[in-house]
Amino acid sequence: MLETTLSAQLIHILLQGFVCFVLAMALTPIYTHFAFKLKAWKQVRDTSTTGEKAPVFHRLHAAKHKRNIPTMAGIIGIVSVTVVMLLMNWSRNQTYLPVFGLVAAGAVGFLDDYINIRGNGKGIAGLRSSLKFSLILGIAIVGALYFFFRLGYSQIHVPAVGNFEMGWLYIPLFILVVVATANAVNIADGLDGLAGGLLALAFGSYSVIGFAQGNYGIAGFCLAMVGAVLAYTWFNIFPARFFMGDTGSFAFGTALGIVAMLTNSVFILPVIASVFVVEAGSSAIQILSKKIFKRKIFLSAPLHHHLEAIGWPETKVTMRLWIIGAISAALGMLIGLIARG
Repeated sequence: MLETTLSAQLIHILLQGFVCFVLAMALTPIYTHFAFKLKAWKQVRDTSTTGEKAPVFHRLHAAKHKRNIPTMAGIIGIVSVTVVMLLMNWSRNQTYLPVFGLVAAGAVGFLDDYINIRGNGKGIAGLRSSLKFSLILGIAIVGALYFFFRLGYSQIHVPAVGNFEMGWLYIPLFILVVVATANAVNIADGLDGLAGGLLALAFGSYSVIGFAQGNYGIAGFCLAMVGAVLAYTWFNIFPARFFMGDTGSFAFGTALGIVAMLTNSVFILPVIASVFVVEAGSSAIQILSKKIFKRKIFLSAPLHHHLEAIGWPETKVTMRLWIIGAISAALGMLIGLIARG
């Protein structure tokens, strides 16, 4: 009887991933038609995060800048996952909040992308960084309060050690994890196929962890995310047909952070998402070094642009980071399964 139940749950979870992949593939031509019709081209920034010119970045991507490549393709994944969850996996405890984070953060990214594409030729690159951060922070705060007061989450699990009661400190921890993950995915989304492949690996790992915990709703959501980002990556691998934009990177990153908290496995998130961590870390180190020491550590940040600058082709950078991401995701999943007691 138990085996039959587990088999039925597994089939249902796999079906969610498959349906989401098919739906995302079906929606792609519709998005592409309107994206090209509306000339939703991404306006490439001509300055770094700290405000100065970014000549290395422009030299590396000069050819790509001449192509008209639509952005905001992340909306395909957001719509696909949301529809599949509404029809196949709607749960207050397991899917309400990931879907909320996905849609809300996607809306922030969509607004940023919309301002970007409508600002072509006017020097407008999107929302101010401080405003984007504030909006994502607001979403994380709402999620943290919901987790703590409505769902009753207040403990964190340390692998091989056990659970620790955090009390109200759980709220700032949740906020930190979600904001950091959203921004890390956004930073890593800089090469064709890179973020999509890494997200598929991360959500795939959390799908297995969720299933092992008996959290079948979470597992289904994660596999639906895998289906959505694989459909996106099909068209985003070099040379990219479109970009996910901030619409996708903020949405998918926020959802990943929420899933880590839902599965009580926040300490293995940096392992599963190690490439995202390194990418965000390299960008932070570059900014701090320029502000404090007035010099750069990397030729261009984040790390994937530095690797390009030292001579690695874009495809080589992407595939090498995919390999590292796959090993890290497998290791994190293994830690989560072995030490989940």
